[in-house]
Amino acid sequence: MRIGILACDILKPELEYLTTGDEDIVMKKYLEFALHEDPPHMKEVILEEAKEFEGKVDVLFLGYAVCNSLERITEEIPIPSVMLKGCDCIEAILGPDEYKAEKKVCTGTWFNTPGWALEGTQGLIKEMHLDMLEDFEPEFFFDIIFDSYQRVLFLDTGIGDEDSYRKLSENFANELNLKHDCKKCDIDRIKKALTEAKELASV
Repeated sequence: MRIGILACDILKPELEYLTTGDEDIVMKKYLEFALHEDPPHMKEVILEEAKEFEGKVDVLFLGYAVCNSLERITEEIPIPSVMLKGCDCIEAILGPDEYKAEKKVCTGTWFNTPGWALEGTQGLIKEMHLDMLEDFEPEFFFDIIFDSYQRVLFLDTGIGDEDSYRKLSENFANELNLKHDCKKCDIDRIKKALTEAKELASV
């Protein structure tokens, strides 16, 4: 059984936690999260990168949710593939009901997973290309972009090093002048998708 992983680097902490030492995982590649800024281009990149796994793995695990452009992308990959369920990586972790419930608690919620916490505000600057605008410091745009947000919700996904990730998330919230909350959750949905990939490879 040979499983390959092609995933967004935002989910790297969770995927490394689940797969380190797993001999069935023979290839891994993480792509920069900033690709999400241009969904059609992101899809093109993923399809191109998937070609590297042909002939080397039995099944490709895509560490992506739909993310605005990837619905049914597994049908376009010549290797049997499994991807995460959900509209984005947050729904892929929380599930639709819990995701919706947290949005009801506070409509203006920025969800911070460990991967997002690691990126911090510098990740925002990179994703939104705020460092390419002349005559303005990137931070100038934070108040505009986050005008409708009231809080940052850190999702402790149970992968360890909680204090470090939470501190990074708190720093992120402080830089944006937002309230900070924490929520414990699991990564069972990611684990289930990995199990599906293994089951597919064993057929």
